[in-house]
Amino acid sequence: MSVPAGGSRGNLVCDLDGVVYLTQTAVPGAGAALQALEERGYRIIFATNAPIRLPAEVAAHIAAVGGYRARPEQVVTSAMAAASVLSSADAPVLVVGEGGLGPTLEAAGLALSPDPDEARSVVVGLDRQLTYDHLRRATRAVLGGARLIACNADPTYPTESGLWPGGGAIVAAVEAASGRRAEVVGKPYPAMTALVRRALGPGPTWVVGDRPETDLALGCDENWTTVLVLTGVIRDPAEVPQHLRADIVVPSLAHLPDRLP
Repeated sequence: MSVPAGGSRGNLVCDLDGVVYLTQTAVPGAGAALQALEERGYRIIFATNAPIRLPAEVAAHIAAVGGYRARPEQVVTSAMAAASVLSSADAPVLVVGEGGLGPTLEAAGLALSPDPDEARSVVVGLDRQLTYDHLRRATRAVLGGARLIACNADPTYPTESGLWPGGGAIVAAVEAASGRRAEVVGKPYPAMTALVRRALGPGPTWVVGDRPETDLALGCDENWTTVLVLTGVIRDPAEVPQHLRADIVVPSLAHLPDRLP
């Protein structure tokens, strides 16, 4: 993974859904805030638990929706984290997911197969075309000894119309049917953390997100400064468990430039 340029002020690790945008709708002022922070010398890294787009697609979506000209090398996804923990011994891989998840695994040299009897691992992400057959094949593969990888454990993700079921809800069904617990690779787990660390430059790091158990937990685990925005999963800071309380709370990303040095 190439490393983004810049960073004389430090690193800003930014979540996307609920922070920069809500599916196809920008958080007002988010793109301008990112541009202002980059111009001030912050190295911006986008770390998303969503595995459905390739890094170039994520960057294009940020630009199209949020108005900030993101670059693929700034993007870390949970699909990339899944690829990082798998080897040829885990292939072929049976994928329950959509969009960029399968291509990300293939780009890492991992063969894919829809056949549960030959799959050596199962990778589960968001699948908005989920069917019973998807769950059946995943369960059969895991019961047959395949490794079970979850891109994330997020039960929901924020949209313009509220919270929708996330990848964690899908992997929970496979776990219930197979009696096996998945290895989670997205935030705040070690596989994702390792990829984020590789993208960091010198100086302090701020983690910006809307979900305490992923974004804020990542920052807390690494002793990075945590920033909670109230445009996604959490709308009231009092909802956040005490051990995950953010160092900084802002109404939205648009307000962050005023709170950073």
